[in-house]
Amino acid sequence: MTRFLAHLILAFALAATAGAAQDVRIKDLVEFDGVRGNDLVGYGLVVGLNGTGDGIRNAPFTEEIMTNLLERLGVNISGEQFRPQNVAAVLVTSTLPPFARAGGRIDVTVSAIGDADSLLGGTLIMTPLTAADGQIYAVAQGTVLAGGVSAQGEAASVVQGVPTAGSIPAGARIEREIDFSFSDLQRIRLALREPDFTTALRIESVINADIGRPVALMQDAGTVELNVAATGAISAAHAISRIENLAVDPELRARVIVDQRSGTIVMGEDVRISRVAVSQGNLTLRIEEAPLVVQPSPFSDGESIVVPRSSASIEESGQPGMADIPGGTSLSDVIAGLNALGVSPRDMIDILKTIKAAGALHAEFVVQ
Repeated sequence: MTRFLAHLILAFALAATAGAAQDVRIKDLVEFDGVRGNDLVGYGLVVGLNGTGDGIRNAPFTEEIMTNLLERLGVNISGEQFRPQNVAAVLVTSTLPPFARAGGRIDVTVSAIGDADSLLGGTLIMTPLTAADGQIYAVAQGTVLAGGVSAQGEAASVVQGVPTAGSIPAGARIEREIDFSFSDLQRIRLALREPDFTTALRIESVINADIGRPVALMQDAGTVELNVAATGAISAAHAISRIENLAVDPELRARVIVDQRSGTIVMGEDVRISRVAVSQGNLTLRIEEAPLVVQPSPFSDGESIVVPRSSASIEESGQPGMADIPGGTSLSDVIAGLNALGVSPRDMIDILKTIKAAGALHAEFVVQ
């Protein structure tokens, strides 16, 4: 029950926070058209591993890229038996942030793709990072900071975290810029992270009221278009800097979030339940095996026989009962009613699923 009460306190605290009208900046509610990152990926090698690299027989691509790298450096190893244990093939991923300029640095993530045991202490060799268009936008190199550790003895091993993945802070240098001129935009679309007609209308109204004329227009639940020229700003950047800090009270959808792994349930203030009756009880099924061994008579040719003996029983435990929840019930009443039945968090999840299936729970039901 202690864990259950903790979950209830968390639900009440979040609901109370959501219940109070909170103004949020426009920059925290929308994504501006053109202001976005670009994903980068590359294929490279991590060297300097202490015998924890790829087994070349199981990862022949590691030997191939290592051979090509050495040949580009002027080392000819054709026909040689190349079996290093301190090299690992990796995929390098990163995100090129908006308005990134050549010469800047970005963080990268390094992940082994072979059978390497650990990347701890390794060094990533110069790896080009390409975008979806196939162009190279950055080059990564540096010491890998592994996210875990592993140790192995003669008859046992232990692994903590994920030693086959790591990161390199500021490990890539930007070599090419995205060809995009934000200052030339005449109209900018504001894309809501949580599409909602009411929130979009409020954003439109707040912007028009601040500018003093209709410069923003709601196109749909997820888009508000801003006419940059009508704002009187000298550029799109100046227009965005003027409106992005305007406060808007967003409209929140009624939503129930359930985490089955931890048994956590979080419900918003606007969740309502129609009139419904809830009955909850626990059934315990027990099956016990007590086999009996029958021995043959002495000096006979018989064999021992195992006679199976099983006993099965069903017991109802807990505090079964019926709770009548009236229509229009709020969050606090729902929690109090379910808590009166003495249900556990996981039983409460099943009850909420059943209420939703019955059509009595008027909210979006999200199971994680």
